Amino acid sequence: MSGITTHVLDASVGRPGAGMHVRLEGPDGTVLGEGHTDADGRIREFGPDRLRTGTHRLVFATGAYFDARGQATFYPEVTLTFDVADPDEHYHVPLLLSPYAYSTYRGS
Repeated sequence: MSGITTHVLDASVGRPGAGMHVRLEGPDGTVLGEGHTDADGRIREFGPDRLRTGTHRLVFATGAYFDARGQATFYPEVTLTFDVADPDEHYHVPLLLSPYAYSTYRGS
């Protein structure tokens, strides 16, 4: 099981953000995993089983996602930076997105 999961909700249409490319970077900038969200907007198996302590980044290709839908966006890319304090915990980092706003939280 992956130590991190994510999902994207496209709030502008009230549906999952399917097909979005997401990259996971470790504390040293190394790419630890990457993939595309599934039909439910999720990446369930993503990156290593355990994350190291330190600051990680999830980089969401929001510009390409909206461009494929013929929608302009203010954010061509969204980078969520978060701290891993306990490598034994699971980290779920969702993205709630629209063309001109986004929010996130630590999920379960």
